[in-house]
Amino acid sequence: MNNSEFLIYQVSDGQIKIDVRLEDETVWLTQAHLCDLFQKSKATISEHIKHIFEEGELIETSVVRKFRTTASDGKIYDVQYYNLDVIISVGYRVKSHQGTQFRIWATQRLKELENDGERK
Repeated sequence: MNNSEFLIYQVSDGQIKIDVRLEDETVWLTQAHLCDLFQKSKATISEHIKHIFEEGELIETSVVRKFRTTASDGKIYDVQYYNLDVIISVGYRVKSHQGTQFRIWATQRLKELENDGERK
């Protein structure tokens, strides 16, 4: 999976809908997406991410990446994204049922893409 793809993650009640970036065999979300997914404030998500790196749970350079994104105003910005490892770590820290559901969904999508790649 060399090029970016986007999938839509939506919870069954339709309250949460997130565009999920797929690239380099993992999923990527912005901090704003993490806030939506876990229904937590930006400050809370930032604090958890900070501690994940400070405690050495994950290495920031391995799990954070900037992607060029075109905003609604037509300007291009470098936006920071976090991979599935960060998403899972934050989910455990906020004890989120939504996080567990997202992890299951993301893992299934990645397995499907891997299987599709093996068939080609």
